[in-house]
Amino acid sequence: MYCHSHDYAFRYSDADFRDIVRPASFLAVMQESACHSADELGFGYNDLQPRNIGFILSNWYVEFTRPIMYNEVLTVHTWPVKPKHLIVMRDFELFVGDEKVGVGTSRWCLVDLAAFTMLPSSAVFGDKDIVYNENRSTLFNSWKIPRAEGGSCAYRKIVSYSDCDHYNHANNTKYADLLMDAFSLDELRDKWVKSFRISYIRQCKCGEKLEFYKLATDDGSYVVDCVSGGELRAQMHVVFGGL
Repeated sequence: MYCHSHDYAFRYSDADFRDIVRPASFLAVMQESACHSADELGFGYNDLQPRNIGFILSNWYVEFTRPIMYNEVLTVHTWPVKPKHLIVMRDFELFVGDEKVGVGTSRWCLVDLAAFTMLPSSAVFGDKDIVYNENRSTLFNSWKIPRAEGGSCAYRKIVSYSDCDHYNHANNTKYADLLMDAFSLDELRDKWVKSFRISYIRQCKCGEKLEFYKLATDDGSYVVDCVSGGELRAQMHVVFGGL
C-alpha cells in the first residue's frame, strides 16, 4: 500500500514557551508531506496550477499520545484516502523514532481558482490510476464543532502579509496559531494539546478584521470561534492534558 514518509527536525521557532511543538508547526509539516505526496502521485501544485485548479482545506483533526518537544525529529507518514464526490481525504501517522506519537486526518476540496467554486473530485482523480491505501490512521469522523456562543472575546486581529499564502488568503496552518492565541500563557502553563480539530468555513483575506471567541465546554475542552463581520470563518475544538 502506498505511504509517503518524510522526517522533520523541529526548530526553536516551532516550539512554544515550554519547548513543546505548537499545533501550527505540526500542521506545517503535515501540509508539506501532503504536498510532497501529491507531487509523487501526479496531482501536486505544479500539476494542477496550470489547469487553474487547487486544493483547499476543509478540516483537520490531530491527536497525540504525549507532548512533542522542539529537539525531536518527527517522521510523518501520509496517504490519500479514496475520494468521495466533493471530499478528498488524507490520513497521517506521526512517529518519533519507532514510537507512534500521533495520528491525524484531513478533508480537502478541489476549487476552480478563477471563480473559487468547488469542483467534484473527478475533475482531478477521474483520470488517475492510483492504488489507494485502504488503512485509516483514525476512525474519527465527528467534524461538526459547536459554536462558542456566550464565550468571551479573547482578542482581535487584522489578517496581514505573514498570514497569507499563494491563494491570497490566510493559510490553513496559520489558523492554528490564531485560534490558540485566544489562550493566555498562564492558561497554558500546565497544559499540553492532546487533540485538536479545526473547521474552515470561509477564507479570510488580507485586511479583514477578525474576532476570536473562546468558550469552555462541560467536558473541560474548549471551543474557539473566528468571526469577521458577524460571520463565522473558522473554529477550533481543543482537548488539553495536564503537565
